[in-house]
Amino acid sequence: MPEGHTIHRLAARHAELFGGRPVRVSSPQGRFAAGAELISGGVLRRTEAYGKHLLHHYDDQGDDDRGVGHTLHVHLGLYGVFTDGSGTAPEPVGQVRLRLESAEHWLDLRGPAACELLDPPEVEALKKRLGADPLRDDADPEAAYARIRRSSTAIAALLMDQKTVAGCGLVYACEVLFRAGIEPTRPGTQITPHEWAGLWKDLQELMREGVRRGRIDTVHATHLPEAMGRAPRVDRHGGEVYVYRRAGQPCLLCGTEVRRGTLAARNSYWCPRCQVGTAAGS
Repeated sequence: MPEGHTIHRLAARHAELFGGRPVRVSSPQGRFAAGAELISGGVLRRTEAYGKHLLHHYDDQGDDDRGVGHTLHVHLGLYGVFTDGSGTAPEPVGQVRLRLESAEHWLDLRGPAACELLDPPEVEALKKRLGADPLRDDADPEAAYARIRRSSTAIAALLMDQKTVAGCGLVYACEVLFRAGIEPTRPGTQITPHEWAGLWKDLQELMREGVRRGRIDTVHATHLPEAMGRAPRVDRHGGEVYVYRRAGQPCLLCGTEVRRGTLAARNSYWCPRCQVGTAAGS
């Protein structure tokens, strides 16, 4: 599932392609046909990312006002993907849930977990269900910490809980905990204010870098392949990381074998030496 930096990149991309312009909206697959009809011809006023949720805010379409106040909400889930291009849109291939077209560009959406229209109260309700997004200026890290310090749930699971930290997924959770030297199974009640401040700052910096680069890189300059004389990481997810999907490989800092275990129904990765304490599966 894409993490929050990807959704923020998509919001910026869609604003660049369609922002401030009337947009033709259709649903070649048919599952979003009624919603597409309501906003087709409207102007895309702005785009917004909140955690793993993408929002397109539309102005009305004109005389009939059918599109007033509607917001397109997309959650990609595990299988959702956007494709886009210039010029005339090609014939739809596969199950295209949503198609946007302007005079210059087209965009297709396939396989999302959610593709729906929301009115303003529903948009606000969605945002209220989400935790602090490290990539948003209106994020409240203290509200996130208030949830964390009251919970006996493992900190790795809390970081991935979208009601606590919106946009943080497995990769960022594993990596910021390694960088902080915190074992993933430590209860939230044992995370100190100082530790939380460090985790939040690191999340902000790493996720902003993810927006800029379009991939997740988490290693310091001294641990890059060229600095260490090692081969670059080869993985379909890309990016240089410390522990994520590196089970059985030596830790880049201490050489200890990176561990893997199940936490919150997800694989978790950690170094049993650099992250002090009893970790999952040890």
